[in-house]
Amino acid sequence: MEMKEYIENFVNHLKESMKIGEKSERRKKKKINKVIICGLGGSGIGATIIQNLFDPIVNIPIVVSKNYNIPNFVDTNTLCIISSYSGNTEETLHALKECEDRNSAIHIVTSGGKLQNIAQDKKYDHVIIPGGHPPRAMFGYSFTQLFYVLYNYDIVSDNFKNEFKKSIDLLQKEKDNIKDLAKNLAKTLYNHTPVIYVDQPFEGVAVRFRQQLNENSKMLCWHHVIPEMNHNELLGWRTNTEKLAVVYLRNRLDFKKNQKRIEINKKIISKYTINITEIWSKGETLIENTLYHICLGDWTSWYLSVLNKVDAIEIDVINYLKEKMSDE
Repeated sequence: MEMKEYIENFVNHLKESMKIGEKSERRKKKKINKVIICGLGGSGIGATIIQNLFDPIVNIPIVVSKNYNIPNFVDTNTLCIISSYSGNTEETLHALKECEDRNSAIHIVTSGGKLQNIAQDKKYDHVIIPGGHPPRAMFGYSFTQLFYVLYNYDIVSDNFKNEFKKSIDLLQKEKDNIKDLAKNLAKTLYNHTPVIYVDQPFEGVAVRFRQQLNENSKMLCWHHVIPEMNHNELLGWRTNTEKLAVVYLRNRLDFKKNQKRIEINKKIISKYTINITEIWSKGETLIENTLYHICLGDWTSWYLSVLNKVDAIEIDVINYLKEKMSDE
């Protein structure tokens, strides 16, 4: 299956994952006062976005770990969500062992591998999603399940369910428009290094876009957030600005002060490049805005893979690294 087909099926993935989530449950009862989500790459980006979405509204901290080790605060009252699509991610398996040593509440999200065996052998709460595909292409499944896990642990309300349904309707309605926007954006970014800017609560969206350009389009890029980049990176727009293409991912829900900052930023950066594009999301909620931008970014990465004449699925150097890491 080509990456294009996976992106075409993004809405179906969301629908199917909601059905899986509705059947999930929390069996082990434990008082939870903090959350850590352990995962990397395509399995970890959903955690970053979840943190962005819920930090302002939940009453307990949600922390993301993308390493072998976990923070020292993790204890028996911590919910540890272990997310690895393959179930064999080396760093995530190591983090799980550390969570077990702290006697934390464990919930596993995977499609199989060692994690599925561990979950079943140790009777951990877990959810199994369809396997055998590139992890980044199954984002719709792993991301959605994180909402259900937090809901089952009484950390978030069920409001997300209606917002997901509205997002699905929006993406279906805007499908052709999104593809057209993505195709034009890909042409703008072709033969350039993309620089992605967003309001801070949407940083996870920018990271997803960057990762898709890295993996699918086989190209380098970077991202930064407003307002932090106003205090450092803005000064970097003086030298080595050739072949840079700026993309602002914007939303009506962006903080008003940061919207003003973006307008000022554009004036400053336009002195060094005319290649500046704004993409405004559609939808009324953070989840709708988020999924809109993710869909558009995924399509952009596909069109760029075509322009770059690369195989969007291929990840040979990552597989090489994993093989070398497994050497005794």
